[in-house]
Amino acid sequence: MQSVSMVRFIAILAIAVFCSVKPAWSKAPEGGYTFGIGPVQSATELAKRWAPFLDYVSKKSGVPLQFATAKDISTYQQQLIDGVYDFGYINPYHYLASNKSSGYTAFAREKGGKLSGILVVRKDDPIRSLTQLSEKTVAFPSANALASTWLPVNMLEKNNITVIPQYVNSMDSVYIAVVKGIFPAGGGETRTFGTLDPAMKDQLRILWTSDPLPPFPFISHPRISKSEVAKVQKAMEQMSRDPEGMELLKVHKFKGIERSKDADYDVVRKMNLKPLKAQ
Repeated sequence: MQSVSMVRFIAILAIAVFCSVKPAWSKAPEGGYTFGIGPVQSATELAKRWAPFLDYVSKKSGVPLQFATAKDISTYQQQLIDGVYDFGYINPYHYLASNKSSGYTAFAREKGGKLSGILVVRKDDPIRSLTQLSEKTVAFPSANALASTWLPVNMLEKNNITVIPQYVNSMDSVYIAVVKGIFPAGGGETRTFGTLDPAMKDQLRILWTSDPLPPFPFISHPRISKSEVAKVQKAMEQMSRDPEGMELLKVHKFKGIERSKDADYDVVRKMNLKPLKAQ
C-alpha cells in the first residue's frame, strides 16, 4: 500500500515539475525577439520606418521585438530559409520557401493589400513601350526579388523582349539609379514605390504594372509560442483603431493589418514560379 502511495506521489511530483518547466522559446531572449525586415531600402531608412512600428507593437502586446535586417535581399531571404529570425516580413514566394524549410507561418498581413511588380522610367524619358527596352540594361534589386525582378523579367521573356539585368541590392538603389539616368528603367513594386520620398517619386513614371499577388505576410518561427504570436497579432490588428497606431500605419501606406494564415498563399504555390539565376 505504501509503495502504491509512493508511486502516486512521485507521479504527481513529476507532473508538477514538468508543468513548471517552460520551453526555451517561451521567454524572449535578451534584447527581444528578432523581427527581420528585408533590406528593400537602406538600413537607415528601414530603421526609421520600422523601429517605431515595432516599438509600438512591443508596447501594446507586451512582447519585446527587435528590428533586424541583412546586408542585402538575397542574404535576408536565405536567413529566413535558415530560420535565423524569430519574426519576419517577406514576399509571398520566399514566405513559402521559409515555411517549407524552417516552418515559418503567416499570421498577419496588410489589410486589403495587394503586391504588384512594376517597371519604372524617368518621367521625362521618351520610352513609352516595353519594346523600347529591348537589349537595354535594366536595374533590378536582386535575382531573388519576387515582384520587382521575377514578375517583370518573366513578362518580358514571354513577350520576347530581351533585357540585360543589373542587380543593385535594393529597390531604393533601383529608383535612385533610374532617376540619375544610370539605367533607362528599373524593376520595383507598388509597395515601396508608394513610400518613396515625393521628390524622387515625382521624377519617375510607371511603365508597366503586373497583376496583383497577395501582400507580404508577417511571419513567425515555430520556436515562438502561439500565445506570444497571438499577442503580436492582436496588437497589429488593433493599430487602425488607435490614433498613434494609425500614424505608424500611414508611414507604410497601410489601411490596417488583418489576420492571415498559410492557406492565403496557396495561390502563389499554384503559380510554380521558378527562381532566376544571378548573372
